[in-house]
Amino acid sequence: MAIDRDDDFGVKAGVKGPVIGRDACIDAALRLSLADPEDSDANVVYAAVKLHDELKESGEFEDVEVALITGHHDVGVRSDLELSRQLEEVLKVFPADGVIPVTDGAEDEQIFPIITSKVPIISSRRIVVKQSESIETTYYIIYKYLREILSDPEVAKVVLGIPGLILLLYGIAKLISVKYPQSIQIVSATVTGTILFIVGFYFFTKGFRIHVSLKETITKGFIEFISVIAGLLIMIAGAINAYLNLEYIAMEKLGGLPGTQLIAVLLYLNILKTPFVIGLGVMVLGRILQAYLRKDPHIWYYITGLLLLPALWITIDLTTLYAMSTVSPYLLQFFRKVVIAIADVVVGTLIGIYLREKVKGWEKIEIGKSVEGV
Repeated sequence: MAIDRDDDFGVKAGVKGPVIGRDACIDAALRLSLADPEDSDANVVYAAVKLHDELKESGEFEDVEVALITGHHDVGVRSDLELSRQLEEVLKVFPADGVIPVTDGAEDEQIFPIITSKVPIISSRRIVVKQSESIETTYYIIYKYLREILSDPEVAKVVLGIPGLILLLYGIAKLISVKYPQSIQIVSATVTGTILFIVGFYFFTKGFRIHVSLKETITKGFIEFISVIAGLLIMIAGAINAYLNLEYIAMEKLGGLPGTQLIAVLLYLNILKTPFVIGLGVMVLGRILQAYLRKDPHIWYYITGLLLLPALWITIDLTTLYAMSTVSPYLLQFFRKVVIAIADVVVGTLIGIYLREKVKGWEKIEIGKSVEGV
């Protein structure tokens, strides 16, 4: 059986596969030879006809038939499906117990697993006409990997994208150095640093799969991602503001500049408590909203955490003030804040317990959806 995976017979000679029978195969080979005398697929059919005659004359088989199956010019899944379909047609006409594929290179031999899934392969023949076998195989390997590079975006980025970027930057640097020859060293150092940074950053993100984690975070939890960014910005802005106004606040609260570095750190933490708690609250609020939209039964846990933030604010405030000796644990103000913090913890816990019972049904809904999906 002759195999033409890329359908040269159909494209060049107008021969539609499958072709069954000795005379029909010779006619198809002649038509391709006239259309393209240099095409080796015609010689594959001639070789298949010659093998057919030899086997028939030997008398080792009860019945022998020769056939040609053609694929599609778009080599790949489409051509292999067409070859599989034509092979089934051949087996309907001639239900063979075995087959001997005749090909002209490694590309056509890729369909051997398809053939063996329908009929056993007794032997195989490879016909090489215009070039040696090693050149044919090497050409196919190079062609295969070039196609993979051009079709796979990730491979193309590394093999073509990065070298292309390097050449582009060096080309720009060369043009700048021609216009401004006195800046050659500066331009060269800038371009080299830029290339190293880009290449290093690309391989770093690929090695640690940072791009995958970031993509999953954005696509699966976009609201939570936005809330985390907003919360961090609030904390950073509060930290900068506290640092810039540390002396002014120290004069207001302590009546002078901090006497030691430790006092300055404690005062800084006391100032930072409000933007820290607000930023944390924004993060938790985003998580609550995300959990609500997803019907996550753990939403009660996040709401409880949000309700406990005032107690955290009071704790930071009292501990830092007490450490700076600006408030006494025996003062009414101190005692009042402790009571408020305890009350906040109790109320937040009770609300969390109540909500946990209320959202238990969400878990059943999610389980029901997953069962239906299965």
